[in-house]
Amino acid sequence: MKNSKKKQAPKTNKFIEKFNEFKFLHIILYAILGVVLFVALYSNVKPETVDIELFTVSDQTIYAPTTVEDKVETEIKQQEANDNVEDQYTLKKEITDKQVDLISSIFDTVLEVKIEAAKLATDSSENVLSPEDQVKEIRQKLTSSITDKIPENTFLPLVKASKDEVEMAKDAVVTGVNNIMSKEIPIVQLTEAKKQVEEELQYSSLRSEVLQASQVLAKFAITPNYVFDLEATEEKRQQAIDSVKEVQIKQGQILVEEDELINREVYRKLGLVGLLDDQQSYKPFIGLGILILLILTVVIYYFEKKDRPIAKRNNSLLLYCLIFAITILLMKIVSLFQKIDYNHIGYIVPVAMGVMLVKLLLNERLAILTSMIFAICGSMIFNEGITGSFNFPVGIYYLFGCLAGVLFLGEHNFRSKILQAGLFVGGINVVVLMAIMLIRNGTYSNVEITSYFVMACVSGLVSSVLTIGFMPFFETGFGILSTMKLIELSNPNHPLLRKILTETPGTYHHSVMVANLSESACEAIGANGLLARVGAYYHDLGKTKRPQYFIENQMNIENPHNKLSAQLSKNIIIAHVTDGVEMLRKHKMPKEFVDIAEQHHGTSLLKYFYHQAKESNDSIYEDEFRYPGPKPQTKEIAIISIADSAEAAVRSMSNPTPEKIEKLVKSIISDRLQDHQLDECDLTLKELDIIAKSFCESLKGIFHSRIEYPELTKKQKGSK
Repeated sequence: MKNSKKKQAPKTNKFIEKFNEFKFLHIILYAILGVVLFVALYSNVKPETVDIELFTVSDQTIYAPTTVEDKVETEIKQQEANDNVEDQYTLKKEITDKQVDLISSIFDTVLEVKIEAAKLATDSSENVLSPEDQVKEIRQKLTSSITDKIPENTFLPLVKASKDEVEMAKDAVVTGVNNIMSKEIPIVQLTEAKKQVEEELQYSSLRSEVLQASQVLAKFAITPNYVFDLEATEEKRQQAIDSVKEVQIKQGQILVEEDELINREVYRKLGLVGLLDDQQSYKPFIGLGILILLILTVVIYYFEKKDRPIAKRNNSLLLYCLIFAITILLMKIVSLFQKIDYNHIGYIVPVAMGVMLVKLLLNERLAILTSMIFAICGSMIFNEGITGSFNFPVGIYYLFGCLAGVLFLGEHNFRSKILQAGLFVGGINVVVLMAIMLIRNGTYSNVEITSYFVMACVSGLVSSVLTIGFMPFFETGFGILSTMKLIELSNPNHPLLRKILTETPGTYHHSVMVANLSESACEAIGANGLLARVGAYYHDLGKTKRPQYFIENQMNIENPHNKLSAQLSKNIIIAHVTDGVEMLRKHKMPKEFVDIAEQHHGTSLLKYFYHQAKESNDSIYEDEFRYPGPKPQTKEIAIISIADSAEAAVRSMSNPTPEKIEKLVKSIISDRLQDHQLDECDLTLKELDIIAKSFCESLKGIFHSRIEYPELTKKQKGSK
């Protein structure tokens, strides 16, 4: 039975690997995710309706399920406000200026004709213009719109008057017109205004004939200047309309009470909020579709923005969809108990399980994003018994519970850590529930409070238990290298580690040193330190095939490479990479470990054997003495690669000092950069500087200088 189980696991993994290589799988998974969300939330956004008829008695109290505008009532109030606005009038100063200019031009015309008549009288006595002729000349020069309104005998006294009298009359009339028209003159007060200008001219020193003519012209000039302003009136009316607040039917408002008659107004309001059977609204479903598209957009952005292989992306997406669907299904199943009149059952859902699994198996950022999505979905699924589509207290409760689970879990998560996370989530749930109850300022019985807190604690504990239960299935089925799996593989009793320890003790010690260096450097830059440490244990597994050809395993024996050609030595050294990869694959070790063993030397040059071969044969090419690669693809592998060289180089130093160690580490990193070995991983120069400092601190602690004893010093000098 055991053997059959071991044979089935690889088949499952291979099936999933082939399945994940399907080119359009991610599109199908996004579509399935959208369908799951729509099916789960459909019944929660479907508009509620009531079976009721006009002029019947309601058998229940009906509340408005949503807030809507009552446009009919709003329009009635707006029309009332519009009708109450009075017409607006404006004092037009330009009319005053125009009339003053008009009266001035009339007097100027009189003066002009008088000057012409005087000139003709001087030149020739035959063509002298009589006063009557001068009046005719004046009227000809003025427009008909003026002459028609001014009596014909008005200009005769002005013509007979002297020039000074005419100018005095002009000044008096202009002043009078300007004074009177500087005030508001509506049409109804025009007669009064003309009387005022006539009275004002009475006090001038003009002769009676000239005064009468001036009064006629002044009254002619007076015209209404306080006129109806259509634009200002319309603006005032619009302001009045805008000031009217829209009449709303508020969410939760009582539309009709039990045993109340359904009149036309009530029936209209029921239809307005969409509670009548004959009114089918598709707006909620359109809104749900838009919300789902927004959620999918965020998920798609996360999974598609990274330049990852198709199979790896599909594998992560498929796992995410499964976790998401299981969590939503749990919510939906628990929500069915709302029908038994227990609306707060949503507090018991172990929703934190979903985000804890996402955090442990995928990514922390994705887990935080999923917390927000679950909060939105939960607030919609558990909206029974409330007015509206969103139960915000449940949404807040889920959000804080999920975030608590994500943030509590660290890098190295044992099963006990996950259980502690469940307790922490339960505690946060209790605190959030307490805050919600206090904010509501409601009255709760002891039974209600106890039931709420029990559900909050159960939610956290069940989340951790389900997380531990699902973890092995997802790890095995999807070939995921989780934290717990890494911890298991770091056990010294693992067969491969036992093989390295017993057959190549020097290599084992070297691997442990590289693991410690790599872990501290990875954690310093935010990379996966645990993966680097455990992967480094296995990176030189290939040396177990020919242990004596590697210097760390040459204890009290002659170096075999002294008897071999440089070409053959090169082949043996390079073979430890391919041998290690082959052995790791044979033992079904994680792909991450295979990549570390394959890439930790990149395409670097075996300098010692290359120069040795070059001395005997100048036609040797450098590419022949390089590792096959590929170059390190991740930060962790690049750090292991540098740590591998740094540890070996420092160990070979006769008297390592802090200065020598620092210089050596920087030179190794510089050589890797110049040799383009770090081109395909995303390490930055700032991170390389942090890595160098981490290596130096660790190496200084390991290879610290020791005190030279006097006797030992003398013997060393004598031997020299």
